[in-house]
Amino acid sequence: MRDTFLVFAQPLIEQPEMDEVLASMRSSWLGTGPKTHQFEHDFATYKGVGGAVALNSCTAALHLACLALNLSKGDEIISTAMTFCSSINAIIHAGATPVIADIDPKTALIDPASIESRITPRTKALLVVHFAGRPCNMDAIMDIARRHNLRVIEDCAHAIETEYHGKKAGTIGDFGCFSFYSTKNVVTGEGGMIIARNQEHLDRIRIMALHGMSADAWARFSDAGYKHYQVVDLGFKYNMMDLQAAIGIHQLPRVDKYWKRRQLIWNQYMEAFASLPIALPAPLEPDTRHAFHLFTIGVDKARCGLSRDEMLTALHKHNIGAGVHYLAIPEHPFYQKTFGWKPEDTPHATAYGRETLSLPLSPKLNAQDVNDVIEAVTDILAKA
Repeated sequence: MRDTFLVFAQPLIEQPEMDEVLASMRSSWLGTGPKTHQFEHDFATYKGVGGAVALNSCTAALHLACLALNLSKGDEIISTAMTFCSSINAIIHAGATPVIADIDPKTALIDPASIESRITPRTKALLVVHFAGRPCNMDAIMDIARRHNLRVIEDCAHAIETEYHGKKAGTIGDFGCFSFYSTKNVVTGEGGMIIARNQEHLDRIRIMALHGMSADAWARFSDAGYKHYQVVDLGFKYNMMDLQAAIGIHQLPRVDKYWKRRQLIWNQYMEAFASLPIALPAPLEPDTRHAFHLFTIGVDKARCGLSRDEMLTALHKHNIGAGVHYLAIPEHPFYQKTFGWKPEDTPHATAYGRETLSLPLSPKLNAQDVNDVIEAVTDILAKA
């Protein structure tokens, strides 16, 4: 057993970003500035789009995407029951009503048939989540959107590198929302990014992200000289700082290097666990690219001899950190109280959320770390 605790989802921070952060501190430009502008440009280039807006979180990106739709009270947005709460909260904060669809139990992705069954005359958009880095069935989802005249928001918090039939995640729907939280594939500590198909939407989002002030208000303190700004919309304090972007501009060029490392670890897990009674991730779909953000295993007590939560406890005793992604949305008291949702409303998501845990999957893991995870899982199940 390990002597030290293996932290789940450790970020890999290298010297160039440390130096860049220090350079930002020495420059005295800590808030939104030239490094944020560079990170936006670099990210847009990586995604092959005309522009991007850097934000302080993916939650902010989701909220602004919903607001850009000019929703009215009573309008509905359909999303998945297997997601982090921010996907649902963004809809609520935008003044719309969330409607939750169930998942495909094999992939944990939103089920297009479940989407279709929940569409009403009030439905205005779909908010789909590329869970764990696996792309949703975007052909089916975009077909539904076209037939019902709906907008599509892609939650790509897990899916920076994800591709679907030759298209990059976030570029298929109307909006793509990304996370750079400290557990994600590209990190800035806290941070997010949004891209949009419609330039007018992106222009408005840029303004709303900084108090509703006119474009490039951040530059009013630059060496170009003070420029007056105007408040043209009801905005928020959602902007990214240069201190964050200083990390991101060095993380992004290594995105494929880190992806290859996670892919290697993923394949090691798949091989090592193939004969164990746990449920493993579904095979990868043809003509797609999985981001390998989460490696999830399903722990059914009848098959494994212990429950998911007992497995979490046992892993901790072996000094292995693990995560839960996620309890299904209807399991949470707030949504039960507010919308009357019940776990049985989305049975596949509920079952997945009660049985699944995520194992460490980070480019920072060395060979011994990976072996320790494999040995711990194998030993726990052998003794269950």
